[in-house]
Amino acid sequence: MFGNNPYQRSFNTISQQSMYEQIDNEINNLQQMKERMKNNAAQPPAINQTFQLAPTNREIMRYVNSIDDVQRENVIGETPYFSKDLSIVWIKGINGNIRTFELTEIIPKDDKDLKIEYLEAQIKELKKGMINNESNSNVDDTTSKPIEDEKSSNVSTISKPKGKQWQSKRDDK
Repeated sequence: MFGNNPYQRSFNTISQQSMYEQIDNEINNLQQMKERMKNNAAQPPAINQTFQLAPTNREIMRYVNSIDDVQRENVIGETPYFSKDLSIVWIKGINGNIRTFELTEIIPKDDKDLKIEYLEAQIKELKKGMINNESNSNVDDTTSKPIEDEKSSNVSTISKPKGKQWQSKRDDK
């Protein structure tokens, strides 16, 4: 009954034709994939990997407990190692030589600190003068030297204050 229906036949031919087209498209896609695989197999893949052969963090401070820790470390350049309390620094060279330095904190001095040092040096000089004076009084006066001729190395090395602010009250009179 359905075999003589013209619409049924044309529907079957359209569906068969679309299936043939789908199959042909799939065959073309597979052939293209096959060609790409052949081309990729002929060319070796590019390697884009980088290798780090040496550490690059040389600028980082390294803390150690003792010189034994410094001796165990391998270095690629001069490398500083600091003790935990920052009182000692060891610098290890490429050849394994280790130099040791002692660190001290430098405190900047203002005008008041310089004035105090200057006055302390003057007091020390006066005490020396008093001791020399006492020892000279026990010796004959003809052989003793006057105290004014002696100069202290401490006072000469300290910079003398400038200006009227450093003058004593006796000088103002």
